[in-house]
Amino acid sequence: MCNTRTLSWALVWVVALGSAQATAQDMQFGLEETGAAPVGPPAEGPPSEALANALRLYSQERYTEAAVQFQRVVEGETPDAPANVQKAQFFLGKALYHLHYYQSALAVFDEISELGRGHLFFDQTLQWLAQLASQLPEPAGIIDKVGRFGVDQLAQFNTDDNADLYNQLLYVMGRSKYNAGDFQGAIELFKQVDSENRWYVKARFFEGISYIRMRRAQPAAAAFREIIEAVEDGDVAGVEDADRMVDLGWISLARVYYTAANKTTPDGEREVDGVLLGNAVEAWTKIENDSEYWLDSLFEASWAFFLADEYSRALGNAHTLFSPYFKESFYPEAMVLKAVVFFTNCQMANATAVVQRFHERYDPVKVKLDELLQKYQDNAAFFSFLQQIRSGDANLPPEIRGIVTSALSDRAVLSNLEYVKLLEEEEKQLKDAPSQFSASSLGQRILQDIMVAKSFAVDQAGDIAKGRYNRLIREMQDLSNQIDTVEIEVLNYERGQIDAKIKNQMTAAAESTGGQVYVSPEHNVWPFNGEYWRDELGYYRQEVTYRCGR
Repeated sequence: MCNTRTLSWALVWVVALGSAQATAQDMQFGLEETGAAPVGPPAEGPPSEALANALRLYSQERYTEAAVQFQRVVEGETPDAPANVQKAQFFLGKALYHLHYYQSALAVFDEISELGRGHLFFDQTLQWLAQLASQLPEPAGIIDKVGRFGVDQLAQFNTDDNADLYNQLLYVMGRSKYNAGDFQGAIELFKQVDSENRWYVKARFFEGISYIRMRRAQPAAAAFREIIEAVEDGDVAGVEDADRMVDLGWISLARVYYTAANKTTPDGEREVDGVLLGNAVEAWTKIENDSEYWLDSLFEASWAFFLADEYSRALGNAHTLFSPYFKESFYPEAMVLKAVVFFTNCQMANATAVVQRFHERYDPVKVKLDELLQKYQDNAAFFSFLQQIRSGDANLPPEIRGIVTSALSDRAVLSNLEYVKLLEEEEKQLKDAPSQFSASSLGQRILQDIMVAKSFAVDQAGDIAKGRYNRLIREMQDLSNQIDTVEIEVLNYERGQIDAKIKNQMTAAAESTGGQVYVSPEHNVWPFNGEYWRDELGYYRQEVTYRCGR
Protein backbone atom coordinates (compact mmCIF):
# COMPACT_ATOMS: atom_id res chain seq x y z
CA MET A 1 0.00 0.00 0.00
CA CYS A 2 1.24 3.45 -0.77
CA ASN A 3 0.91 5.02 2.66
CA THR A 4 3.37 7.85 2.39
CA ARG A 5 4.67 10.29 -0.13
CA THR A 6 8.20 11.23 -1.06
CA LEU A 7 8.04 14.90 -1.90
CA SER A 8 10.19 15.56 -4.96
CA TRP A 9 10.19 19.14 -6.10
CA ALA A 10 12.27 20.87 -8.70
CA LEU A 11 10.50 24.14 -8.33
CA VAL A 12 8.77 24.51 -9.45
CA TRP A 13 11.24 28.37 -9.85
CA VAL A 14 18.13 39.25 -20.34
CA VAL A 15 22.03 44.70 -25.22
CA ALA A 16 23.83 47.05 -28.09
CA LEU A 17 26.53 49.57 -27.64
CA GLY A 18 25.08 52.34 -29.91
CA SER A 19 27.17 54.91 -31.80
CA ALA A 20 28.96 58.15 -31.09
CA GLN A 21 25.56 59.77 -31.71
CA ALA A 22 23.77 57.59 -29.15
CA THR A 23 21.26 59.35 -26.93
CA ALA A 24 21.39 59.69 -23.17
CA GLN A 25 19.08 56.68 -22.84
CA ASP A 26 21.52 54.52 -24.76
CA MET A 27 24.34 55.63 -22.49
CA GLN A 28 22.49 54.80 -19.28
CA PHE A 29 24.80 51.85 -18.64
CA GLY A 30 27.92 53.88 -19.38
CA LEU A 31 28.69 51.90 -22.53
CA GLU A 32 30.24 53.24 -25.71
CA GLU A 33 29.21 52.06 -29.13
CA THR A 34 32.79 51.60 -30.20
CA GLY A 35 33.35 49.03 -27.47
CA ALA A 36 33.11 45.92 -29.63
CA ALA A 37 35.01 45.20 -32.82
CA PRO A 38 32.65 44.56 -35.76
CA VAL A 39 32.62 41.08 -37.16
CA GLY A 40 31.80 40.67 -40.85
CA PRO A 41 32.25 42.91 -43.89
CA PRO A 42 33.38 46.50 -43.35
CA ALA A 43 31.05 49.39 -44.15
CA GLU A 44 30.73 49.72 -47.92
CA GLY A 45 30.49 53.36 -48.89
CA PRO A 46 28.71 56.23 -47.21
CA PRO A 47 25.17 55.90 -45.85
CA SER A 48 22.25 56.87 -48.03
CA GLU A 49 20.47 60.15 -47.43
CA ALA A 50 17.63 58.25 -45.71
CA LEU A 51 19.99 56.47 -43.32
CA ALA A 52 21.98 59.64 -42.54
CA ASN A 53 18.71 61.47 -41.87
CA ALA A 54 17.46 58.63 -39.68
CA LEU A 55 20.64 58.67 -37.58
CA ARG A 56 20.30 62.46 -37.16
CA LEU A 57 16.67 62.11 -36.07
CA TYR A 58 17.63 59.34 -33.66
CA SER A 59 20.34 61.48 -32.04
CA GLN A 60 17.65 64.16 -31.53
CA GLU A 61 15.41 61.56 -29.81
CA ARG A 62 12.82 61.87 -32.60
CA TYR A 63 12.36 58.12 -32.54
CA THR A 64 9.11 57.86 -34.47
CA GLU A 65 10.50 59.66 -37.53
CA ALA A 66 13.84 57.89 -37.22
CA ALA A 67 12.23 54.45 -37.01
CA VAL A 68 10.22 55.03 -40.20
CA GLN A 69 13.42 55.91 -42.08
CA PHE A 70 15.36 52.98 -40.63
CA GLN A 71 12.58 50.66 -41.78
CA ARG A 72 12.91 52.02 -45.35
CA VAL A 73 16.60 51.08 -45.31
CA VAL A 74 15.91 47.64 -43.87
CA GLU A 75 13.25 46.99 -46.52
CA GLY A 76 15.78 47.76 -49.30
CA GLU A 77 14.25 51.02 -50.52
CA THR A 78 17.66 52.70 -50.43
CA PRO A 79 20.97 51.89 -52.15
CA ASP A 80 22.72 51.21 -48.84
CA ALA A 81 25.35 48.46 -48.73
CA PRO A 82 24.73 45.39 -46.50
CA ALA A 83 26.80 46.79 -43.62
CA ASN A 84 24.70 49.96 -43.52
CA VAL A 85 21.49 47.94 -43.75
CA GLN A 86 22.63 46.02 -40.66
CA LYS A 87 23.31 49.30 -38.89
CA ALA A 88 19.80 50.53 -39.79
CA GLN A 89 18.33 47.28 -38.48
CA PHE A 90 20.16 47.63 -35.17
CA PHE A 91 19.08 51.24 -34.71
CA LEU A 92 15.52 50.32 -35.69
CA GLY A 93 15.43 47.92 -32.76
CA LYS A 94 16.69 50.63 -30.43
CA ALA A 95 14.17 53.19 -31.71
CA LEU A 96 11.31 50.72 -31.24
CA TYR A 97 12.49 50.10 -27.69
CA HIS A 98 12.39 53.84 -26.91
CA LEU A 99 8.91 54.01 -28.45
CA HIS A 100 7.80 51.22 -26.07
CA TYR A 101 7.04 48.78 -28.87
CA TYR A 102 8.95 46.17 -26.93
CA GLN A 103 7.68 43.13 -28.80
CA SER A 104 8.68 44.53 -32.18
CA ALA A 105 12.05 45.62 -30.76
CA LEU A 106 12.51 42.05 -29.53
CA ALA A 107 11.66 40.73 -32.99
CA VAL A 108 14.39 42.93 -34.51
CA PHE A 109 17.03 41.93 -31.96
CA ASP A 110 15.95 38.31 -32.35
CA GLU A 111 16.71 38.53 -36.08
CA ILE A 112 20.13 40.02 -35.33
CA SER A 113 21.04 37.44 -32.69
CA GLU A 114 19.99 34.61 -34.99
CA LEU A 115 22.70 35.70 -37.46
CA GLY A 116 25.35 35.51 -34.74
CA ARG A 117 28.76 36.76 -35.79
CA GLY A 118 27.38 37.28 -39.28
CA HIS A 119 25.84 40.52 -38.04
CA LEU A 120 27.98 43.58 -37.34
CA PHE A 121 25.99 44.43 -34.22
CA PHE A 122 25.64 40.95 -32.73
CA ASP A 123 27.72 41.67 -29.60
CA GLN A 124 25.96 44.99 -28.94
CA THR A 125 22.53 43.34 -29.10
CA LEU A 126 23.12 41.50 -25.84
CA GLN A 127 22.66 44.67 -23.78
CA TRP A 128 19.32 45.43 -25.42
CA LEU A 129 18.03 41.94 -24.82
CA ALA A 130 18.84 42.46 -21.14
CA GLN A 131 16.89 45.73 -21.13
CA LEU A 132 13.93 44.02 -22.80
CA ALA A 133 14.01 41.30 -20.15
CA SER A 134 13.05 43.99 -17.64
CA GLN A 135 10.09 45.07 -19.81
CA LEU A 136 8.68 41.78 -21.11
CA PRO A 137 7.65 38.79 -18.98
CA GLU A 138 9.44 35.47 -19.16
CA PRO A 139 7.08 33.86 -21.73
CA ALA A 140 8.50 36.29 -24.34
CA GLY A 141 11.44 33.88 -24.53
CA ILE A 142 14.26 36.35 -23.97
CA ILE A 143 16.17 33.96 -21.72
CA ASP A 144 16.65 31.47 -24.55
CA LYS A 145 17.68 34.25 -26.95
CA VAL A 146 20.40 35.34 -24.54
CA GLY A 147 21.61 31.75 -24.70
CA ARG A 148 22.82 32.42 -28.25
CA PHE A 149 25.67 34.48 -26.82
CA GLY A 150 28.82 33.14 -25.24
CA VAL A 151 29.77 33.54 -21.60
CA ASP A 152 32.93 35.33 -22.76
CA GLN A 153 30.78 38.14 -24.14
CA LEU A 154 29.72 39.11 -20.62
CA ALA A 155 33.18 40.43 -19.80
CA GLN A 156 32.53 43.68 -21.70
CA PHE A 157 29.92 44.60 -19.07
CA ASN A 158 32.05 43.77 -16.01
CA THR A 159 32.74 47.35 -14.98
CA ASP A 160 31.73 49.47 -11.99
CA ASP A 161 29.36 51.53 -14.15
CA ASN A 162 27.59 48.41 -15.45
CA ALA A 163 27.45 46.34 -12.25
CA ASP A 164 23.68 45.83 -12.27
CA LEU A 165 23.58 44.98 -15.98
CA TYR A 166 26.47 42.55 -15.56
CA ASN A 167 24.79 40.76 -12.66
CA GLN A 168 21.50 40.64 -14.53
CA LEU A 169 23.20 39.04 -17.52
CA LEU A 170 24.94 36.49 -15.28
CA TYR A 171 21.53 35.52 -13.92
CA VAL A 172 19.74 35.46 -17.29
CA MET A 173 22.49 33.51 -19.04
CA GLY A 174 22.48 31.12 -16.09
CA ARG A 175 18.74 30.66 -16.58
CA SER A 176 19.39 29.93 -20.25
CA LYS A 177 21.84 27.18 -19.35
CA TYR A 178 19.41 25.85 -16.74
CA ASN A 179 16.64 25.67 -19.37
CA ALA A 180 19.04 23.79 -21.66
CA GLY A 181 19.80 21.23 -18.93
CA ASP A 182 23.37 22.44 -18.34
CA PHE A 183 22.94 22.68 -14.57
CA GLN A 184 26.63 22.86 -13.72
CA GLY A 185 27.16 25.66 -16.25
CA ALA A 186 24.16 27.47 -14.78
CA ILE A 187 25.51 27.12 -11.25
CA GLU A 188 28.87 28.58 -12.25
CA LEU A 189 27.10 31.70 -13.55
CA PHE A 190 24.71 32.01 -10.62
CA LYS A 191 27.62 31.86 -8.18
CA GLN A 192 29.22 34.92 -9.82
CA VAL A 193 26.28 37.22 -9.02
CA ASP A 194 27.36 39.78 -6.42
CA SER A 195 25.97 39.05 -2.95
CA GLU A 196 24.85 42.68 -2.58
CA ASN A 197 23.16 42.90 -5.96
CA ARG A 198 19.37 42.68 -6.39
CA TRP A 199 19.76 39.65 -8.70
CA TYR A 200 21.56 37.69 -5.99
CA VAL A 201 18.48 36.17 -4.36
CA LYS A 202 17.00 34.90 -7.64
CA ALA A 203 20.41 33.52 -8.64
CA ARG A 204 20.73 31.64 -5.34
CA PHE A 205 17.24 30.20 -5.75
CA PHE A 206 17.95 28.79 -9.19
CA GLU A 207 21.33 27.61 -7.99
CA GLY A 208 19.51 25.58 -5.35
CA ILE A 209 17.06 24.21 -7.90
CA SER A 210 19.96 23.31 -10.20
CA TYR A 211 21.56 21.30 -7.40
CA ILE A 212 18.24 19.55 -6.81
CA ARG A 213 18.09 18.58 -10.47
CA MET A 214 21.60 17.15 -10.00
CA ARG A 215 20.44 15.30 -6.84
CA ARG A 216 22.91 17.17 -4.61
CA ALA A 217 21.00 17.97 -1.44
CA GLN A 218 23.72 19.57 0.69
CA PRO A 219 24.71 22.44 -1.67
CA ALA A 220 21.01 22.92 -2.54
CA ALA A 221 20.22 23.43 1.14
CA ALA A 222 23.14 25.84 1.47
CA ALA A 223 21.86 27.95 -1.46
CA PHE A 224 18.38 28.20 0.06
CA ARG A 225 19.83 29.19 3.44
CA GLU A 226 21.83 31.95 1.72
CA ILE A 227 18.55 33.40 0.37
CA ILE A 228 17.03 33.52 3.82
CA GLU A 229 20.13 35.02 5.45
CA ALA A 230 20.66 37.63 2.71
CA VAL A 231 17.10 38.98 2.94
CA GLU A 232 16.66 38.74 6.70
CA ASP A 233 20.06 40.35 7.38
CA GLY A 234 19.28 43.16 4.93
CA ASP A 235 22.42 42.52 2.91
CA VAL A 236 20.63 42.92 -0.44
CA ALA A 237 18.63 45.99 -1.48
CA GLY A 238 15.94 46.11 -4.16
CA VAL A 239 14.89 42.46 -3.95
CA GLU A 240 11.53 41.99 -5.63
CA ASP A 241 8.94 40.43 -3.29
CA ALA A 242 11.49 39.78 -0.53
CA ASP A 243 9.08 38.14 1.93
CA ARG A 244 7.94 35.67 -0.69
CA MET A 245 11.55 34.80 -1.54
CA VAL A 246 12.24 34.06 2.14
CA ASP A 247 9.20 31.79 2.27
CA LEU A 248 10.36 30.07 -0.92
CA GLY A 249 13.73 29.60 0.73
CA TRP A 250 12.22 27.96 3.80
CA ILE A 251 9.79 25.68 1.97
CA SER A 252 12.47 24.65 -0.55
CA LEU A 253 14.86 23.93 2.31
CA ALA A 254 12.21 21.82 4.03
CA ARG A 255 11.61 19.82 0.86
CA VAL A 256 15.32 19.17 0.45
CA TYR A 257 15.59 17.87 4.01
CA TYR A 258 12.43 15.77 3.67
CA THR A 259 13.63 14.11 0.48
CA ALA A 260 17.07 13.47 1.96
CA ALA A 261 15.49 11.98 5.10
CA ASN A 262 13.84 9.20 3.06
CA LYS A 263 16.60 6.71 2.46
CA THR A 264 16.62 3.29 0.83
CA THR A 265 18.84 0.57 2.23
CA PRO A 266 20.86 -1.77 -0.06
CA ASP A 267 18.21 -4.47 0.37
CA GLY A 268 15.47 -2.14 -0.82
CA GLU A 269 14.01 -1.26 2.55
CA ARG A 270 13.23 2.32 3.39
CA GLU A 271 14.55 4.01 6.48
CA VAL A 272 13.99 7.52 7.77
CA ASP A 273 16.63 9.89 9.09
CA GLY A 274 14.95 11.50 12.11
CA VAL A 275 17.42 14.40 12.31
CA LEU A 276 16.82 15.45 8.70
CA LEU A 277 13.10 14.97 9.16
CA GLY A 278 13.22 17.25 12.18
CA ASN A 279 15.16 19.84 10.14
CA ALA A 280 12.43 19.70 7.50
CA VAL A 281 9.66 20.29 10.02
CA GLU A 282 11.60 23.14 11.63
CA ALA A 283 11.91 24.82 8.20
CA TRP A 284 8.21 24.36 7.45
CA THR A 285 7.27 25.95 10.77
CA LYS A 286 9.19 29.12 9.82
CA ILE A 287 6.47 29.99 7.30
CA GLU A 288 3.93 32.36 8.87
CA ASN A 289 0.18 31.94 8.53
CA ASP A 290 -0.13 35.04 6.30
CA SER A 291 2.08 33.46 3.64
CA GLU A 292 0.70 32.03 0.41
CA TYR A 293 2.74 28.91 1.21
CA TRP A 294 1.42 28.37 4.74
CA LEU A 295 -1.22 25.75 3.95
CA ASP A 296 1.26 23.93 1.72
CA SER A 297 3.74 23.90 4.58
CA LEU A 298 1.15 22.45 6.97
CA PHE A 299 0.18 19.74 4.53
CA GLU A 300 3.74 18.77 3.64
CA ALA A 301 4.80 18.73 7.30
CA SER A 302 1.93 16.35 8.06
CA TRP A 303 3.63 13.62 6.00
CA ALA A 304 6.86 14.22 7.90
CA PHE A 305 4.94 13.77 11.15
CA PHE A 306 3.51 10.55 9.79
CA LEU A 307 6.96 9.19 8.98
CA ALA A 308 8.09 10.09 12.49
CA ASP A 309 5.06 8.29 13.98
CA GLU A 310 3.80 11.67 15.25
CA TYR A 311 0.24 10.77 14.34
CA SER A 312 -1.53 13.32 16.55
CA ARG A 313 0.38 16.16 14.91
CA ALA A 314 -0.19 14.77 11.40
CA LEU A 315 -3.94 14.63 12.00
CA GLY A 316 -3.87 18.04 13.72
CA ASN A 317 -2.48 19.65 10.58
CA ALA A 318 -5.14 17.94 8.48
CA HIS A 319 -7.72 19.25 10.94
CA THR A 320 -6.59 22.81 10.14
CA LEU A 321 -6.64 22.23 6.38
CA PHE A 322 -10.30 21.18 6.50
CA SER A 323 -11.39 24.09 8.72
CA PRO A 324 -14.16 26.46 7.50
CA TYR A 325 -11.54 29.20 7.06
CA PHE A 326 -10.15 27.41 4.01
CA LYS A 327 -13.24 26.30 2.08
CA GLU A 328 -11.59 27.23 -1.22
CA SER A 329 -8.42 25.25 -0.49
CA PHE A 330 -7.91 21.84 -2.06
CA TYR A 331 -5.97 19.19 -0.17
CA PRO A 332 -7.66 15.82 -0.90
CA GLU A 333 -4.40 14.01 -0.15
CA ALA A 334 -4.76 15.11 3.47
CA MET A 335 -7.77 12.81 3.64
CA VAL A 336 -5.65 9.97 2.26
CA LEU A 337 -3.18 10.72 5.05
CA LYS A 338 -5.91 10.52 7.66
CA ALA A 339 -7.06 7.14 6.36
CA VAL A 340 -3.49 5.81 6.40
CA VAL A 341 -2.93 7.01 9.98
CA PHE A 342 -6.09 5.30 11.20
CA PHE A 343 -5.21 2.13 9.30
CA THR A 344 -1.67 2.04 10.69
CA ASN A 345 -3.09 2.23 14.21
CA CYS A 346 -5.73 -0.43 13.47
CA GLN A 347 -8.64 1.99 13.77
CA MET A 348 -10.34 0.27 10.86
CA ALA A 349 -13.78 1.79 11.38
CA ASN A 350 -12.31 5.29 11.28
CA ALA A 351 -10.18 4.42 8.24
CA THR A 352 -13.25 3.11 6.41
CA ALA A 353 -15.26 6.20 7.37
CA VAL A 354 -12.55 8.46 5.91
CA VAL A 355 -12.52 6.41 2.69
CA GLN A 356 -16.25 6.89 2.37
CA ARG A 357 -16.03 10.64 3.06
CA PHE A 358 -13.31 10.94 0.41
CA HIS A 359 -15.52 9.36 -2.25
CA GLU A 360 -18.56 11.38 -1.17
CA ARG A 361 -16.62 14.62 -1.33
CA TYR A 362 -14.28 14.14 -4.28
CA ASP A 363 -15.89 11.67 -6.70
CA PRO A 364 -18.42 14.31 -7.83
CA VAL A 365 -15.54 16.76 -8.21
CA LYS A 366 -13.70 14.37 -10.53
CA VAL A 367 -16.87 13.93 -12.64
CA LYS A 368 -17.41 17.70 -12.92
CA LEU A 369 -13.77 18.27 -13.87
CA ASP A 370 -13.98 15.64 -16.62
CA GLU A 371 -17.23 17.12 -17.97
CA LEU A 372 -15.79 20.63 -18.06
CA LEU A 373 -12.67 19.53 -19.90
CA GLN A 374 -14.75 18.16 -22.78
CA LYS A 375 -15.97 21.69 -23.56
CA TYR A 376 -12.50 23.13 -24.15
CA GLN A 377 -10.43 20.83 -26.31
CA ASP A 378 -8.00 23.20 -28.07
CA ASN A 379 -5.60 25.70 -26.52
CA ALA A 380 -7.41 28.81 -27.82
CA ALA A 381 -10.71 27.62 -26.35
CA PHE A 382 -9.02 26.83 -23.05
CA PHE A 383 -7.44 30.31 -23.04
CA SER A 384 -10.89 31.86 -23.40
CA PHE A 385 -12.06 29.66 -20.53
CA LEU A 386 -9.08 30.85 -18.49
CA GLN A 387 -9.98 34.50 -19.14
CA GLN A 388 -13.55 33.83 -18.03
CA ILE A 389 -12.24 32.33 -14.79
CA ARG A 390 -10.00 35.32 -14.13
CA SER A 391 -12.87 37.76 -14.78
CA GLY A 392 -15.33 35.76 -12.68
CA ASP A 393 -17.59 35.02 -15.67
CA ALA A 394 -16.94 31.27 -15.95
CA ASN A 395 -20.11 30.27 -14.04
CA LEU A 396 -18.39 27.21 -12.57
CA PRO A 397 -20.26 24.73 -10.39
CA PRO A 398 -19.72 25.65 -6.71
CA GLU A 399 -18.05 22.33 -5.86
CA ILE A 400 -15.19 22.93 -8.28
CA ARG A 401 -15.02 26.75 -8.45
CA GLY A 402 -12.28 27.12 -5.86
CA ILE A 403 -10.39 24.08 -7.07
CA VAL A 404 -10.23 25.17 -10.71
CA THR A 405 -9.47 28.80 -9.84
CA SER A 406 -6.61 27.73 -7.61
CA ALA A 407 -5.20 25.24 -10.10
CA LEU A 408 -5.19 27.85 -12.90
CA SER A 409 -3.69 30.64 -10.79
CA ASP A 410 -0.09 29.53 -10.51
CA ARG A 411 2.62 31.99 -11.51
CA ALA A 412 3.44 30.36 -14.84
CA VAL A 413 -0.17 30.72 -16.01
CA LEU A 414 -0.43 34.29 -14.70
CA SER A 415 2.85 35.25 -16.39
CA ASN A 416 1.47 34.13 -19.75
CA LEU A 417 -1.72 36.12 -19.14
CA GLU A 418 0.44 39.15 -18.33
CA TYR A 419 2.27 38.71 -21.64
CA VAL A 420 -0.96 38.61 -23.64
CA LYS A 421 -2.21 41.73 -21.82
CA LEU A 422 1.03 43.59 -22.58
CA LEU A 423 0.76 42.69 -26.26
CA GLU A 424 -2.81 43.94 -26.32
CA GLU A 425 -1.64 47.23 -24.78
CA GLU A 426 1.01 47.63 -27.50
CA GLU A 427 -1.62 46.86 -30.12
CA LYS A 428 -3.85 49.61 -28.66
CA GLN A 429 -0.88 52.00 -28.60
CA LEU A 430 -0.37 51.41 -32.30
CA LYS A 431 -4.05 51.95 -33.09
CA ASP A 432 -3.96 55.25 -31.18
CA ALA A 433 -0.83 56.43 -33.04
CA PRO A 434 -1.13 58.95 -35.92
CA SER A 435 -2.41 57.29 -39.07
CA GLN A 436 0.71 58.22 -41.07
CA PHE A 437 2.67 56.07 -38.62
CA SER A 438 0.26 53.18 -38.02
CA ALA A 439 -0.48 52.91 -41.77
CA SER A 440 3.20 53.00 -42.76
CA SER A 441 5.16 49.88 -43.58
CA LEU A 442 6.76 50.16 -40.13
CA GLY A 443 3.32 50.33 -38.50
CA GLN A 444 2.31 47.22 -40.41
CA ARG A 445 5.50 45.47 -39.30
CA ILE A 446 4.82 46.37 -35.66
CA LEU A 447 1.27 45.08 -35.94
CA GLN A 448 2.45 41.85 -37.52
CA ASP A 449 5.06 41.36 -34.78
CA ILE A 450 2.41 41.89 -32.12
CA MET A 451 -0.17 39.61 -33.72
CA VAL A 452 2.29 36.77 -34.31
CA ALA A 453 3.54 37.00 -30.72
CA LYS A 454 -0.01 37.23 -29.41
CA SER A 455 -1.07 34.14 -31.32
CA PHE A 456 1.82 32.17 -29.85
CA ALA A 457 1.21 33.63 -26.38
CA VAL A 458 -2.48 32.71 -26.40
CA ASP A 459 -1.64 29.20 -27.57
CA GLN A 460 1.07 28.86 -24.93
CA ALA A 461 -1.12 30.20 -22.13
CA GLY A 462 -3.94 27.85 -23.13
CA ASP A 463 -1.54 24.94 -23.36
CA ILE A 464 -0.04 25.57 -19.92
CA ALA A 465 -3.42 26.12 -18.29
CA LYS A 466 -4.83 23.01 -19.93
CA GLY A 467 -1.78 21.07 -18.76
CA ARG A 468 -2.38 22.23 -15.18
CA TYR A 469 -6.02 21.20 -15.48
CA ASN A 470 -5.17 17.75 -16.84
CA ARG A 471 -2.60 17.29 -14.08
CA LEU A 472 -5.30 18.09 -11.54
CA ILE A 473 -7.51 15.37 -13.03
CA ARG A 474 -4.63 12.84 -13.01
CA GLU A 475 -3.84 13.66 -9.40
CA MET A 476 -7.48 13.17 -8.46
CA GLN A 477 -7.47 9.76 -10.10
CA ASP A 478 -4.21 8.81 -8.40
CA LEU A 479 -5.55 9.84 -4.99
CA SER A 480 -8.74 7.90 -5.64
CA ASN A 481 -6.60 4.85 -6.34
CA GLN A 482 -4.65 5.42 -3.12
CA ILE A 483 -7.77 5.71 -0.99
CA ASP A 484 -9.15 2.56 -2.60
CA THR A 485 -5.91 0.80 -1.68
CA VAL A 486 -6.51 1.71 1.96
CA GLU A 487 -9.97 0.20 1.71
CA ILE A 488 -8.56 -3.00 0.23
CA GLU A 489 -5.96 -3.25 2.99
CA VAL A 490 -8.68 -2.80 5.60
CA LEU A 491 -10.49 -5.79 4.11
CA ASN A 492 -7.25 -7.79 4.07
CA TYR A 493 -6.68 -6.94 7.72
CA GLU A 494 -10.13 -8.09 8.66
CA ARG A 495 -9.49 -11.37 6.81
CA GLY A 496 -6.14 -11.85 8.48
CA GLN A 497 -4.33 -11.47 5.15
CA ILE A 498 -2.26 -8.41 5.96
CA ASP A 499 1.11 -8.05 4.24
CA ALA A 500 4.23 -8.64 6.37
CA LYS A 501 5.67 -5.18 5.63
CA ILE A 502 2.45 -3.52 6.73
CA LYS A 503 2.44 -5.64 9.87
CA ASN A 504 5.93 -4.40 10.64
CA GLN A 505 4.80 -0.80 10.22
CA MET A 506 1.91 -1.38 12.59
CA THR A 507 4.33 -2.87 15.11
CA ALA A 508 6.59 0.15 14.76
CA ALA A 509 3.61 2.40 15.41
CA ALA A 510 2.95 0.54 18.65
CA GLU A 511 6.55 0.91 19.78
CA SER A 512 6.81 4.61 18.90
CA THR A 513 6.61 7.15 21.69
CA GLY A 514 6.35 10.14 19.35
CA GLY A 515 7.77 13.50 20.29
CA GLN A 516 10.80 13.04 18.05
CA VAL A 517 10.23 15.97 15.70
CA TYR A 518 10.90 19.68 16.22
CA VAL A 519 8.30 21.70 18.17
CA SER A 520 8.61 25.48 18.20
CA PRO A 521 8.91 26.79 21.79
CA GLU A 522 6.39 29.49 20.83
CA HIS A 523 3.67 26.98 20.02
CA ASN A 524 0.90 26.17 22.48
CA VAL A 525 -1.38 23.15 22.12
CA TRP A 526 -5.07 23.95 22.25
CA PRO A 527 -7.87 21.43 22.94
CA PHE A 528 -10.57 21.35 20.27
CA ASN A 529 -14.09 22.03 21.58
CA GLY A 530 -15.92 21.84 18.24
CA GLU A 531 -15.30 25.46 17.26
CA TYR A 532 -12.40 26.69 15.14
CA TRP A 533 -10.42 29.72 16.25
CA ARG A 534 -8.07 31.42 13.82
CA ASP A 535 -5.26 31.79 16.36
CA GLU A 536 -5.42 28.04 17.02
CA LEU A 537 -5.04 27.05 13.35
CA GLY A 538 -1.89 25.06 12.80
CA TYR A 539 -1.61 24.09 16.46
CA TYR A 540 -4.23 21.35 16.63
CA ARG A 541 -3.45 17.82 17.79
CA GLN A 542 -5.73 14.83 17.44
CA GLU A 543 -5.14 11.96 19.80
CA VAL A 544 -4.66 8.60 18.12
CA THR A 545 -5.08 5.40 20.12
CA TYR A 546 -3.18 2.31 18.99
CA ARG A 547 -5.64 -0.59 18.72
CA CYS A 548 -3.72 -3.32 16.99
CA GLY A 549 -3.83 -6.64 18.81
CA ARG A 550 -6.88 -5.71 20.82
